[in-house]
Amino acid sequence: MIDTFALALAHGLLALTAWRLFKRKDLDQDGGETKAAWGQRPDA
Repeated sequence: MIDTFALALAHGLLALTAWRLFKRKDLDQDGGETKAAWGQRPDA
């Protein structure tokens, strides 16, 4: 019982961390550059 709870808690926290990381607006930015999001063309 405890092992299942510990595994579920650890994986849940990892999933929450990954979800919050992927929702960040600056994830695709490198320094001061602004890059186009996936599926969008960069401004020419």
